[in-house]
Amino acid sequence: MGRVIHRPSSGTGVPVFELFGERKTWPTPDLLHCESIPERSRVHDWEITQHQHADLGQFVYVQSGHAVLDVEGTVTEIDEPAVQVVPPMCVHGFRFSRNIAGYVITLALPLFDWLQDSLGDAAPGLLRAGCYEVGADKPYIDQLCQRIAREYGTVAPGRDFVLHSLVGALGSWVGRQQHEQLEAEWRPGRGQQRTASFSRLVEQHFREHWSVAQYAAELAITTAQLNNVCRRSLGCTALEHVHRRVLLEAKRNLIYTTMTVGQIADVLGFSDVAYFSRFFRRMQRVSPRDFRQQQASDGRTPA
Repeated sequence: MGRVIHRPSSGTGVPVFELFGERKTWPTPDLLHCESIPERSRVHDWEITQHQHADLGQFVYVQSGHAVLDVEGTVTEIDEPAVQVVPPMCVHGFRFSRNIAGYVITLALPLFDWLQDSLGDAAPGLLRAGCYEVGADKPYIDQLCQRIAREYGTVAPGRDFVLHSLVGALGSWVGRQQHEQLEAEWRPGRGQQRTASFSRLVEQHFREHWSVAQYAAELAITTAQLNNVCRRSLGCTALEHVHRRVLLEAKRNLIYTTMTVGQIADVLGFSDVAYFSRFFRRMQRVSPRDFRQQQASDGRTPA
């Protein structure tokens, strides 16, 4: 048994370990620990019983052999190379065949948090448990994990930087796999629903100049997913869609009201009239005043 840390375990009664079977709190001065799967599982008769890590996240790379991974009640049998993500405080247990090969890369919470902050759109892949088949990327993942293991086992200048860079590459791969998995799971109608929801939000907030990240957060998706939905359904990025809505409102005000250009800029939430004029010229290829004059000469006059 590993050392049980006396912290709440989410009321599950599941023991909270630092590393399964470790007598020490943390067996390395690093924020990262790397070992082969056989190193620890062999000692425990190839089975790691259910437990949690309070302040650790893990990547478990099953390189070959058979594995049964029980993570938060989801049991996955693996016969092909795959990477399992185990976020902190996630209940998990593993059973491996005797011919198992692969790596367990464990990140202390400060490094796990740094990785999330650094990955941007790929970060959600680390926040939820998930298992991702390696497929054609096996040579790449093999090399990454081998390099991490080799670097972890040596003492050389720049070691921490290299380890963090390699783990960053692995985390980025995981994030991309999750993104592709979610994209594949979307039904055709789901994209249309999200587009409609996004358009309603734009209608409510375009004068407030929300960022794309704010819209995505409100829809509970990433900015990359929102942009993909918009490209498929609208033929443009999310930001372009917002800008088109702002431009439409500006044109309506220039044609159908007597407001000055400065007043229109203020109504549309621009910090100053020069910024609004640059935006309008970039979108319409003409200044707001010239646009108004053109519309007046075509018979459209302010109400």
